[in-house]
Amino acid sequence: MDEREDRKQNRAELRRAFVIPAVIGLVVLGVAGVNFANGLATKQNQEAALTLSACQVTPRADLVPADGALFGVNLDWHHKPLATYANDLGHKPAISVSFTGFPLTAKDEADLAGAVEQIRADGHMMLLTLEPHNGLGEVTEDTAAALAKDLNQFNEAGVPVIVRFAHEMNGSWYAWSQQPRKYIAAFKTIAEAVHTHAPGSAMMWAPNYGGGYPFAGGTYEAKPGSEEFLALDTNGDGALTMNDDAYSPYYPGDEAVDWVGMSLYRWGAKYPWGENELPEPDKLAQQLTGTYNGANGDDSLLPDFYTVYGVDHGKPVAIPETAALYAPGVGGEQELAIKQDWWKQLFAAETHARFPQVKMINWFEWDKTEVEVKGRVDWTTTNTPTIRETFTTALPDWLRYGPDQTCQPQR
Repeated sequence: MDEREDRKQNRAELRRAFVIPAVIGLVVLGVAGVNFANGLATKQNQEAALTLSACQVTPRADLVPADGALFGVNLDWHHKPLATYANDLGHKPAISVSFTGFPLTAKDEADLAGAVEQIRADGHMMLLTLEPHNGLGEVTEDTAAALAKDLNQFNEAGVPVIVRFAHEMNGSWYAWSQQPRKYIAAFKTIAEAVHTHAPGSAMMWAPNYGGGYPFAGGTYEAKPGSEEFLALDTNGDGALTMNDDAYSPYYPGDEAVDWVGMSLYRWGAKYPWGENELPEPDKLAQQLTGTYNGANGDDSLLPDFYTVYGVDHGKPVAIPETAALYAPGVGGEQELAIKQDWWKQLFAAETHARFPQVKMINWFEWDKTEVEVKGRVDWTTTNTPTIRETFTTALPDWLRYGPDQTCQPQR
């Protein structure tokens, strides 16, 4: 090897001797830096956690606001996390709606635990809709006790739960429909377990709005001559019509029920829905009080739901789901005008003054295909900047939201 080659090799060796330790050193410093940063972040998170108050179980009676109404959301969490919705809204929603089958499977429990984490961080309470798709026979003391155990864990983790059990039971489209005796027995079984073992949870009874009752032709409509049919024939004329009470045969009693609720959507003027039309004035109030007589028909035979259950029975009234239909690409009235007309009815000072027992309002924040319309319906208020700004500006000061700061689970 000549001198030049020898020097070249020496320089190469020197470079290797310098670069390898330098790279190792940089890697070590990088790892150390990352570890330091992670350690700092962990320390900061730990310090932040120390400043949070410990989660406490809120007694079910205290879930009802002393004044005003809780504002919440039925959110498509797969497309928008609760944190994003809270940021869009400018508030943490007081209520987040979840649906699950009953009895709970291991997957259901895992999904609900994940929802609890989001709600504790960016909301407040869960409205848990339980759907016994295999029928009311699935409700036993054991399945109810297992549910109550899960609910108590959620409560201890800082998330109160209001259980909406087998909603729309007066319809004819669910496996639990139009079976008032079995339904009441099942509701009471769930309520007994929840009231005994989950003091931070409450029970909601929520029939379907009775317009069109008894919804003839559904898969699960009561059969003439059956015991359930006889229980629904409240005027004893041998037929089920709107002359029969659409609600009272299904009521489980004041001891079992903590909240009453009725979902009120603005679908349209006539069936089949799908046209973009402005809501009829005062329709929301008329549906709550059983006085509606308009484009959808004459529903004035219905009981006054608000007065009977909110005033006479003294229960807080919820509108668990509400929104106004807008079908993109169909033509007709503009999206903002339709939705704004509906939320004006919800948020009007006159509405609050007239219905002080309305203690919860939840917007249905979904953009989805609706079977009834055979097409897409955008129910949302926060996905479009102009609508979002108009909606959030319209939120009245009597609405109540989730706390600004989360709590720290005790275990």
